[in-house]
Amino acid sequence: MYQPRTSGYTKKDPVKCWNLPDRVFFACGACHILAHAFWARFDANGDRGYSPLWFKPAAGFTGNDIVIAGHDWIFDYHGFSPRDAYLRHTWHRARQRWPGWHADLVTLPRGVLISEEKSREIEGLWLRGPDQFLHMPCPVPTAF
Repeated sequence: MYQPRTSGYTKKDPVKCWNLPDRVFFACGACHILAHAFWARFDANGDRGYSPLWFKPAAGFTGNDIVIAGHDWIFDYHGFSPRDAYLRHTWHRARQRWPGWHADLVTLPRGVLISEEKSREIEGLWLRGPDQFLHMPCPVPTAF
C-alpha cells in the first residue's frame, strides 16, 4: 500500500504508470504482477508453501495490496520482511492515513494474479492482466 507522490498520478493513465520507478510501479497497481513473478520463479510447483496474500480492506476503506507470504516472512516491493513486523507496520501506516482501517488477509488461488477474469470471480477483487498495462510487465505470463 504505497501512495505515490507523483503529481497527477492515476492508475487510469498507462503512460504515467509505466514511467514510474519500478518500486513505485509494483507498489501502486502492479503488486499482483510482482507477486506472480516471484511465485512463478520460486514456487512454480506450489510445493514450498508460498502463497499470494491479499489485504482486502474492510468496507468503506481503500488500501488493497497483494504480497507473497511464507510461514514467517512476506515479500513485496521492499523485498523480504519478517511477517509479524510487516503486518504491524502495514496496519500502523494504514491507520495513520485512514483512521480505523482494517483489512482481511485472503489467500488467493493460482492463476488469479494474471487474469482479470479469474480475479473478478473473487468478491471485491479486480486485477489487471499483464496485457492491460502499456507494455508487458513480466517476461512471459505463465498461467497456473
